[in-house]
Amino acid sequence: MSVKKMKKEELELLSHKDITNLLLEEKGKRNTAELFHEIIKLLDLPSSTFDSKIGDYYTTLSTDKRFILLEDGTWDLKSRHTSDKNRMIEDDEEEEIEDIKEEEEIEEENDDFDASRQDDDDDYDDTEDDLKDLVVLDEDELELEQ
Repeated sequence: MSVKKMKKEELELLSHKDITNLLLEEKGKRNTAELFHEIIKLLDLPSSTFDSKIGDYYTTLSTDKRFILLEDGTWDLKSRHTSDKNRMIEDDEEEEIEDIKEEEEIEEENDDFDASRQDDDDDYDDTEDDLKDLVVLDEDELELEQ
């Protein structure tokens, strides 16, 4: 059913995301302002709603997995776009996750290495090496040397 043919009462039961989904299905890609103006018109909301709610609307579209923001600044349904483009986005996300995992592994290895060095340092007793050349003199011997 066309969004234009729906009654206002029916539209009011839908979220802005659902109305956007219907608009994009019918009319194709549109920018944020066009979509939100259309929703305001359909729901017969005051024009001040645009200025006060456009940021929230944009955030809503950004977080909904059904929509994709294209390079030209328009929104479209993600399902209409090639899986290669979606796959590229997913690959980028996977690479970021792998990078984070590698960094965590390196940090763990460094922590393990530092811990093992501390254990080695604790076992090493260097006091004997420092004292092997030490000579104890009493006061009489000290006076003779001077």
